[in-house]
Amino acid sequence: MRTKNLPPYAPTLIESTRAIGYSLETAVADIIDNSIAANAKDVIINFFPIDDAYITILDNGKGMTEEEIDVAMQYGSKNPIEERSEKDLGRFGLGLKTASLSQCRCLTVISKQGRYIVGRQWDIDHVSEVGDWSLNVLEEEDIWCIPQIDKLVKNESGTLVVWQKLDRLKAGEFNFELSLGRNIDHVRDHLSLVYHRYLAGESGITKLKISINGENIKGIDPFLSEKSVQVMDDETLVIHGNKILVRPYVLPHISNLSSGEIKLLGGKDGLRKQQGFYIYRNKRLLVWGTWFRMMRKGDLSKLARIRVDIPNTLDHLWTLDIKKSSASPPAEVKKNLEVIINQIAERSKRTWTFRGKKEVSDTETHVWNRMKNKQGGFYYEVNREHPLVQQIIKAYPDIEVSLNALLQQIEMGLPLNQLYVDLNNDEQIINDNEQSDGEIVKSLQEMITMCADKQEKCNLLDAIACIDPYSSHLDIVEKLKEEILKND
Repeated sequence: MRTKNLPPYAPTLIESTRAIGYSLETAVADIIDNSIAANAKDVIINFFPIDDAYITILDNGKGMTEEEIDVAMQYGSKNPIEERSEKDLGRFGLGLKTASLSQCRCLTVISKQGRYIVGRQWDIDHVSEVGDWSLNVLEEEDIWCIPQIDKLVKNESGTLVVWQKLDRLKAGEFNFELSLGRNIDHVRDHLSLVYHRYLAGESGITKLKISINGENIKGIDPFLSEKSVQVMDDETLVIHGNKILVRPYVLPHISNLSSGEIKLLGGKDGLRKQQGFYIYRNKRLLVWGTWFRMMRKGDLSKLARIRVDIPNTLDHLWTLDIKKSSASPPAEVKKNLEVIINQIAERSKRTWTFRGKKEVSDTETHVWNRMKNKQGGFYYEVNREHPLVQQIIKAYPDIEVSLNALLQQIEMGLPLNQLYVDLNNDEQIINDNEQSDGEIVKSLQEMITMCADKQEKCNLLDAIACIDPYSSHLDIVEKLKEEILKND
């Protein structure tokens, strides 16, 4: 048997890998992964949309030698099954090249260690012209022509990545400067979420500072850890001798969130789409807002989020893709996660329907009764035994028929569909606002005006004490009773 060496044709392969599917934000994140692996503490991103537009990403990491930069610029420089250091966020040895060239036709990488500076460049137009894997080795005079090089030189060490010939970003845009501004917003939001644990300086990792055009990025905690409830203890799954840490959260009810918090937690897609698993690899967020088909996304589970930390030693089991934006848990992990899903989904349901919990409690008197019809569906009717309804009928017996007719019209006109829409818009509704003590007192005083004597007033207050929200203000009810008995 003979063998024949068939290396891929460079122009074709490079053009093909440009279509892997990177967005601008995922491409930038792939470069930052390399900065983190190089122990960088600062990453400076600059977008320059005018004339010969470019994008630069500069870090103050350990930098690279001649040999290391050649390896970094080589396609497939690392085997994905090789063991890596814990800080390594790469896998295929393709990210730097495929991410960069998905956005531009010219990638320049310059690295510094002490007094030594080395530079390499992939220029797709040059590769197409010569028809070979021809990497440009930059001389000193070439290096000094690269944008932002003066900032790299000021560092003791670091790496500068430069994207030029931004053909993909310019394609179909009438106003490139305006469109790039919108893209910058997407990049900022993406990095704020993906690296939020690095930006916060979480224990065990070096705190990272990222800026875009001079503006520092603030991390977005998708669990709102300070206000959310960790409904279960951390659970550790051991797969092939490697530990996976699982931490479930239930977000606060919308009534307890500010509009800014709702926007941060839900993003442009809303809370419903952001529920589910948040998969971290070495504390870098990979995938979020999915249940991996183990449960449907529902409105009652939209407050549930589960943080899952996996090591890079299990990449092959999670079928991590080149862009690091897609992963799927292995069957042995799914089995353990299903138990956690059922528990946290139920807790989310109870939190979301917290105002309805009293509707099924025998210790409370409710305004609305939830009824089941013959077809198996549900409808709501006003509780005719409610103390206030009974007191009105007792005080004004002549209006009982008219009152019942009015209540029936209210029941028939209940806008259930609109209520469903309003509740799922991640917006606070006024019914969720708590009443002040003064408002409670005024409301109670208005109710007892229809009573004939002090005993009837006290009896009404006793009945009202079992009604929300007055059941949470029993001290006010008792004080009002004392005043009635003392004054009358």
